[in-house]
Amino acid sequence: MASLSLSLLTISLLSLAAFSNAAYSPMTLTIVNNCPFTVWPALQANSGHDVLEGGGFELRSLSHRSFAAPEKPWSGRIWARTGCQTGATPSSLHCTTGDCAGRLQCAGLGGSAPASLAQVSLHHGSVDQDFTSYGVSLVDGFNVGLTVTPHEGHGQCPVLGCRVDLTATCPDVLQVRAPAGSQVVGCKSGCAAFGTDELCCKNKYNSPHTCRSSKYSEFFKHACPQAFTYAHDSPSLTHNCAKPKELKLFTFLRRTRSNGRVTDEAEAPGKKRKVAWRD
Repeated sequence: MASLSLSLLTISLLSLAAFSNAAYSPMTLTIVNNCPFTVWPALQANSGHDVLEGGGFELRSLSHRSFAAPEKPWSGRIWARTGCQTGATPSSLHCTTGDCAGRLQCAGLGGSAPASLAQVSLHHGSVDQDFTSYGVSLVDGFNVGLTVTPHEGHGQCPVLGCRVDLTATCPDVLQVRAPAGSQVVGCKSGCAAFGTDELCCKNKYNSPHTCRSSKYSEFFKHACPQAFTYAHDSPSLTHNCAKPKELKLFTFLRRTRSNGRVTDEAEAPGKKRKVAWRD
């Protein structure tokens, strides 16, 4: 009986060890820049999670960067910084939108508004379930179009994001302009523009019952219904994507309207502009 109990204990310990060593399926994260200008992607992990790719890097127009996702639960946010200039040292970078304390590698720091954000949560649920959740948030405003595309997942795996250039239609009170010139380079949220508790969903407005949409968040929602547009927003499109092999984040071209036709800014007359990837 003692030897049987010892054998059962040994089997239990081996099973526990095997479970604890079980890894989630490998996954690749790819960031694609389909804008006609350089962007500087930034990554901020949630508390307790690893910083990926140093927290930021340069990504030239029509190029991409792929890297391995952690094979354990990870969550955080990814955004594109624009209008950036290097500083006095190689590690310094100052950006018009999405800046993270003047650093090239954000190393865990968040970005300044306005910035379109991709929010991702990798490898949640059991190892067998291995769910990935993702979405695009305009709660901190807009600077570039952004979509998230899963590849080779199972279940509900839609492409989510905001493909519209909101700088072209941004209300005057929300506009952010380039330091030199009149070009609109970003569109602030109502919270960033006015800072009131009601628009920022703070204090007595910090609950699903008291935090409401505003005319400013409705501007974003009308153009990009899939996106989160205020703190307690709940977009209707849900997903439950299991074991995708790759998650691609696309930054999109700015659009201009000419003769009633929407074109790429960098498109030459009579030519169709190439893109690095398509989702």
